[in-house]
Amino acid sequence: MSKEVQTIRRFTVDAEDDGIRLDRWFKRHLPDASFNIVSRWARTGQLRVDGKRAAPGDRIEAGQEIRVPPAEPVADARSKRLRPQISEETAEFARNLVIHKDKAALVINKPPGLATQGGTKTSEHVDGLLDALCFELEARPKLVHRLDKDTSGALLLARTPRAAAHFSKAFSSRTARKVYWALVVGVPDIHDGIIDLPLAKQPGTGGEKMHVDEKEGQPSRSRYRVVERAGNRCCWVELQPYTGRTHQLRVHMAAIGHPIVGDGKYGGKDAFLTGTISRKMHLHARRIRIDHPDGGQVDVRADMPTHMADSFADLGFDLEIGDALTLDEPKRSETPEAKRRAAAARAKDARKERKGERRSRGEVKAAPKPGRSKPAAKPKGRQK
Repeated sequence: MSKEVQTIRRFTVDAEDDGIRLDRWFKRHLPDASFNIVSRWARTGQLRVDGKRAAPGDRIEAGQEIRVPPAEPVADARSKRLRPQISEETAEFARNLVIHKDKAALVINKPPGLATQGGTKTSEHVDGLLDALCFELEARPKLVHRLDKDTSGALLLARTPRAAAHFSKAFSSRTARKVYWALVVGVPDIHDGIIDLPLAKQPGTGGEKMHVDEKEGQPSRSRYRVVERAGNRCCWVELQPYTGRTHQLRVHMAAIGHPIVGDGKYGGKDAFLTGTISRKMHLHARRIRIDHPDGGQVDVRADMPTHMADSFADLGFDLEIGDALTLDEPKRSETPEAKRRAAAARAKDARKERKGERRSRGEVKAAPKPGRSKPAAKPKGRQK
């Protein structure tokens, strides 16, 4: 056996990768093989699936064998960015955040002040903790949605590529349900309402701030329900976002004149209460419910952070009242995916109708033969 044959790599497609494109498989499992390299292997016949030549866009199935040429040397290994190692203390902190764990999903209770992802001047974030949350699996979990840095609560992580695709689809099709608890300034006149205001990035803020924009904004809908009130000073509201815009709940509540307590960004100085109420943000992702890729649902509640729990206790709120509220059921017929399917069905019916019209116009009827015209019908009844 030659040295070249000895270094050829063979992989078996597992169930998590069933149905994905071959180039996507490389991105997941052999990220060092760029798309250009994979395309070259395909053109020269070196890339094969079950012994047959394959293209990057081909779909693969569980159980198939992928034949991959020897790895190509990296031009500069120093240019490859490596994630920093996590200390045991940090890893223990990350594992203590987990409030739900199964084969496909993790749910953590994100503390306020911890960003979901890194950015400018942001070195501590959930994404940097994921290596500590692999548990019995080799791959690190994946983020499928976000919470603002100062918002606490239930954050879902996908443990496999299949689960990540499933959960991402659930969020984009709006079948997932998230419940937030918030303390807001004042008390809305309508105790159970829908806020339907389009949102866009506010010019001049570098995308760091959103605002209501009736002309250029994206559709944004939120439901709020007043749970309990502390006179006219403030109240506890339950919030359910029907869309997933940046800072949506914060902008919507400020727009109706009841900013979230502690949200100076959108409520200004009016967002802060005097007395024992903390100046921190009072917005918490209390519950998440989403269909599980293996059937059933992930339905998890997260305890409030200390500052919110103290505020609620000081105001005499009963937490059991909030948990007793009925969670909205998503109307499947109104989800973007359902609307796309309905539009596709209507288009298909229209094509069939046009095709039938073309056939009708193209039909040729036999002309009557000369000299054999049908005699006129005699009028019925007696003639005088």
